[in-house]
Amino acid sequence: MWIINIFAALVVIVLVLMQQGKGADAGATFGSGSGSAQGVFGSGGNANFLSRSTAIAATVFFASCMALVYIHTNANNHGLDFSTVEQSQPAQTQQQPAGQSSEQNSGSSPQQ
Repeated sequence: MWIINIFAALVVIVLVLMQQGKGADAGATFGSGSGSAQGVFGSGGNANFLSRSTAIAATVFFASCMALVYIHTNANNHGLDFSTVEQSQPAQTQQQPAGQSSEQNSGSSPQQ
């Protein structure tokens, strides 16, 4: 399900970036000729095709987001669950005697 969600998000991003602003000339995108945009998408078909595709992709993205939320809230395990982990042996800690520091124990050499 999450693969569909990611794919739909990428499709929405690409389709939104492909659309032009309201004041942009459709013929400038497909070349300098005025008839080239009409040859590719038909007259006025560019806006309808892209806007319909964006609406469909956004609907799929929204539905997949809601499905993921529903699946996650009804799942028995929520994230990482460490309640059933048993410790195999207790942790061992080393304690220094009260009057000695770690410097005296580790690097002391006999004086001559």
